[in-house]
Amino acid sequence: MTAIDAPTGPPRTPAPSGATGLSTPAEQLLRLAPAENFPVSPAVLPAAVRTHFNALYAYCRFVDNIGDEATGDRLALLDHLSADLALIWAGGEPELPVLRRLAPTVRACDLPAEPFERLVEANRQDQLVTRYETFEDLVRYCTLSADPVGRMVLGVFGLATPDRVVLSDRVCTALQLVEHWQDVAEDLAAGRIYLPLEDLDAFGVTEADLSAKVAGPAVRHLMAFEVARARTVIDQGAPLVSMVPGRLRLALAGFVGGGRSALDAIRRAGYDVLGGPPKAPKPRMAGFALVALARSAVPGSAAAASTAAAVASAISAAGAAGSRSGKGEGR
Repeated sequence: MTAIDAPTGPPRTPAPSGATGLSTPAEQLLRLAPAENFPVSPAVLPAAVRTHFNALYAYCRFVDNIGDEATGDRLALLDHLSADLALIWAGGEPELPVLRRLAPTVRACDLPAEPFERLVEANRQDQLVTRYETFEDLVRYCTLSADPVGRMVLGVFGLATPDRVVLSDRVCTALQLVEHWQDVAEDLAAGRIYLPLEDLDAFGVTEADLSAKVAGPAVRHLMAFEVARARTVIDQGAPLVSMVPGRLRLALAGFVGGGRSALDAIRRAGYDVLGGPPKAPKPRMAGFALVALARSAVPGSAAAASTAAAVASAISAAGAAGSRSGKGEGR
């Protein structure tokens, strides 16, 4: 499960039959786009950019469908996909329809291979790791499953500078965390727990507690802690909105606002996520987006100071997670 599963509403509809194989056409995947919680190709963006966004969406959904829903040996399917993906940067022509749709976008925008490869690796990890011991372990998973999407978007606009990328990574990680916090019951049904095991231990929560129909006090306290933690991460990345121009600023304000409204929805549900993901009403989502947009318009020196502090904080947070990279990623 990767960041293409947006965090503001109910779980996405499972891919229909025929949409989880290597030969799936991009057009079939794009028909799934209206069911996503965030606009895949926001109307505020220019037509040429929307074409690129559609290619990126089809790729992300394609990889995620294989990792989550394909029949057969998913690791072997992901290896086949990875080998075909590499042809785009090697000057060849890929075989798979979705990758043929992706190749012109990669070349027109001069996108690097690494973010695309990371998404494949995230789905490989999903086949092998079903629990995460620490929050740092989970954040490292998000560098594979979530952060690449933001880097692709910045790359399409030619805005992937180091300071923007570090803030984008925080926003994307936060949105992935929000999704995990919303989808505790769905993930458990699939055999996965993304809540860090050390946090379950600290709050006295067992796996049996997570399978209940209604959250007990210990689960609610745990979720309140995780919501506050995700809010901190999204706040670290939010100044990115002020660092991009025009229409992209509107789109990013929507993403930041959507994440915040989803966290607010969990709070308003009393931190009970076991009956399904709490959903923010559209007016509240719009309100949070407008707040993010308004904050991005803070005049010059104040905005610069806020952005500089955010970059420093985000770099520090990323470094703290990376410093523990020698630990295992789950058990």
